[in-house]
Amino acid sequence: MGSYILRRILLMIPTLIGIMAISFIVVQFAPGGPVEQVIAQLNGQAGGAEERISGGSDAGMSMDNFDGGGSSQYRGAQGLDPELIKKLEKQFGFDKPPLTRFLLMMRDYATFDFGDSFFRNTSVIDLIIEKLPVSISLGVWILILSYGISIPLGIAKAVRDGSRFDVWTSAVVVVGYAVPSFLFGILLIVLFAGGSFFDLFPLRGLVSDDFASLSWWQKILDYLWHITLPIIALSVSAFATTTLLTKNSFIDEIKKQYVVTARAKGLSERQVLYGHVFRNAMLIVIAGFPGAFISAFFTGSLLIENIFSLDGLGRLGYLSVVNRDYPVVFGTLYIFSLIGLIVGLISDLIYTWIDPRIDFEKRDV
Repeated sequence: MGSYILRRILLMIPTLIGIMAISFIVVQFAPGGPVEQVIAQLNGQAGGAEERISGGSDAGMSMDNFDGGGSSQYRGAQGLDPELIKKLEKQFGFDKPPLTRFLLMMRDYATFDFGDSFFRNTSVIDLIIEKLPVSISLGVWILILSYGISIPLGIAKAVRDGSRFDVWTSAVVVVGYAVPSFLFGILLIVLFAGGSFFDLFPLRGLVSDDFASLSWWQKILDYLWHITLPIIALSVSAFATTTLLTKNSFIDEIKKQYVVTARAKGLSERQVLYGHVFRNAMLIVIAGFPGAFISAFFTGSLLIENIFSLDGLGRLGYLSVVNRDYPVVFGTLYIFSLIGLIVGLISDLIYTWIDPRIDFEKRDV
């Protein structure tokens, strides 16, 4: 197992470099960029832009879709001093060739030096740490609900396959899977957050403005009050996927010969189900855990965080892309990709812990 873990860790390096390289290349063709953002402000708000130029931080590890050069390369730069454009390019690091920028970025990212945000006057790692509690809060609740409810429900559906209970719960599950989480979130706002019907839940934020002055039990209630609608919206699709996956996995295992043998030995249905079937059937559910983890903590909450104005990593990433804040965009991408690769390895290790018959040493990575 040690050699397998080592091979997987070594394979993470080219995988991570490939992810960052593809993203880097895509950015080269994306319209706009930090320089053009400042040029637009220079044309409409010269004072603020001059302050940004003089007070900005070194952006040597970031990238854009333009090489260093004159003002003719940027829309709206006509009439501006070419020296000012060069100063902007140097501040944002675009005075270097694309390959040099990429190599410098990867060198610094290897030591987890993500630089500073272009437009927020703070380091990227501090921004991520600041927004992380909101995304963790959402992710923990989604995982608890999706696995804590879906697995027992999936088992119950497998045992009662074809019954009335199985039919109506399947209808609910399929509808939940078909409705996108952001659309369901909008529906919840319209119905319960002062849209057109009831005004029962807050529309934005994770806590109230007077949260600090509340007692400990009031803080808990206030937090649950704010988190209810976002969690419901995010849990619908995850709930449906895990439930159906668990059901189908248990049905496949129940039909196998070892279950017939166990029943013939006189074991009760509960002993057969949880003593023999459960461990084998749960392997495929565990295999989907890394994707569920990443989705719950990072990607799945992007739209929901924007809809409910929750200041988490999803909203941070969205605003960074819109504002072309490349240090934040690539810093978060690097961290998320690294976490995804590590969680994938942990999932394989859990495989072997649950079922010792699985031996990754005898397989290619």
